[in-house]
Amino acid sequence: MISKLKIIPLGGLGEIGKNMTAFEYGNDIIVVDCGMGFPDEDMYGVDVVLPDITYLRNNAARIRGLILTHGHEDHIGSVPYVLKELDVPIYTTPLTAALVELKLEEHDLLYNTQIFTKKAGSVFRLGNFTVEFIHVNHSIPDAVALAITTPIGTVVHTGDFKIDVTPISGGMIDLVRLGQLGNEGVLALLSDSTNVERPGYSQSESRVGVGFDKLFLGCDKRIIITTFASNVHRLQQIIDVAVKYGRKVAVTGRSMENVLRVAMVLGYMNIPEGVLMDLDHINKLPRSKVVILSTGSQGEAMSALYRMAFSEHKQIQVDSGDRVIISASAIPGNENMISRVIDELFHKGAEVIYDRNTDLHVSGHACQEEQKMILALTRPKYFIPVHGEYRMLMKHAELGRMMGVQPRNIVIAENGRVIELTKKSIRAEENVPSGAVLVDGSIGEVGSVVMRDRHKLAEDGMVVVVLPFSSYDHKLAGNPEIVTRGFIYVKEAEELMEELKRVTLESVDSCAAQHISDWTTIKSKIKSNISGYLYKTTRRSPMILPVISEI
Repeated sequence: MISKLKIIPLGGLGEIGKNMTAFEYGNDIIVVDCGMGFPDEDMYGVDVVLPDITYLRNNAARIRGLILTHGHEDHIGSVPYVLKELDVPIYTTPLTAALVELKLEEHDLLYNTQIFTKKAGSVFRLGNFTVEFIHVNHSIPDAVALAITTPIGTVVHTGDFKIDVTPISGGMIDLVRLGQLGNEGVLALLSDSTNVERPGYSQSESRVGVGFDKLFLGCDKRIIITTFASNVHRLQQIIDVAVKYGRKVAVTGRSMENVLRVAMVLGYMNIPEGVLMDLDHINKLPRSKVVILSTGSQGEAMSALYRMAFSEHKQIQVDSGDRVIISASAIPGNENMISRVIDELFHKGAEVIYDRNTDLHVSGHACQEEQKMILALTRPKYFIPVHGEYRMLMKHAELGRMMGVQPRNIVIAENGRVIELTKKSIRAEENVPSGAVLVDGSIGEVGSVVMRDRHKLAEDGMVVVVLPFSSYDHKLAGNPEIVTRGFIYVKEAEELMEELKRVTLESVDSCAAQHISDWTTIKSKIKSNISGYLYKTTRRSPMILPVISEI
């Protein structure tokens, strides 16, 4: 029997976020990353998008561990939801472990979960798999790539990475180890495709500190800075510049407060005593002596910066005495939300600095030359681009061919597609359940029927038909009432309303002629007839809700 390794992406392919990949050999499965995605604009009321874990649920007894490459939401955001259904141990680095613990504590799962903390360079065994953590640079400390050794060869999974030769802390990516693995022989490489459309090299994080220094120098305004809460190196640079110019720092936004606390406890940040101040007290200082670190770099509703922009923040009122610095790039799909927040800040009179051509933000993802370097070092037999929309995966595959990987050995996969590897072949023909699980924070998982109704309500509105029926003889006891929401203003369409009443009465008469007295059948008839009439006359399909009131 030929030994096979199965690689099953459950999220992160053909999309940004929701990263999750299962590796299966024999009777053992390990899962790499457990991320969430961001809802699209048409996902009304949806807060979180999760990967479909049907396959993992069906094979729960075979899962040996969940391995997390770093602490970003698109890699750890689904952990609490998945652990409610799967009892699996977690293996990750110290900062990632601390961030996951905060999530599990919120969901009352912390004390029922095993978390094994490993540092870069650690090697551990899970069934048929031996896993090695390899230090990489990214926009959060403690990010690692993985060398996953199986009975048929070694697979390198880069996680999210860049090559930063002047990192803020933690040292440069371990290119030496990646080169050693290449010399030993790499069966397959799974590599981050996020920035594959950008030529050249990504800029060093240290460049951002220089940009902040220029914006602090000579500024007599209060400075409000928003960035990704998890970018510990960015936060450290902001605090360093604030100290240099004699400013106190306050923090607003729970996620940023949590990250700062964890990073300080673990020693990833060095903040001199007396620099951090409570938000309630910082308003007593001159504006020229204040820096406020805020969440909301993606324009998220109810984030701290959003509440400042729309005058909903209890402690901070933005005006012409403020310089607001947005130190982040837009995640695809968030551009409109960010623009709304920036517009409101300008309306308040604030100075807003957000141009992506400034030195205020650098990406945490590798550009083309860095991706080519990883391919050159590892020299994989098989290449599977991951983490990106379809065009990115295609572009990355092209780089793989340029670097000498045989075209027949490159697979552009999709979520749910099972990639089978042997020492001699690679193929992707079978599928497992995959897709997106939509979660409305207030009510839990939202199914396709609910989302379809929400779309219909958002696009075409609703028509409610209220009919008074006699509970004695099941006959209509009065005229029907038509109520609309989001479809048409009743007073401007009296003729249409009268026609809807006529269609309703005709439907009731038709049921009576056929001796139909069942409420469900009568409502179905009314719904069908009104829906047909409205589409014929208005070319719209509002939701029709017949309501029978027994009197």
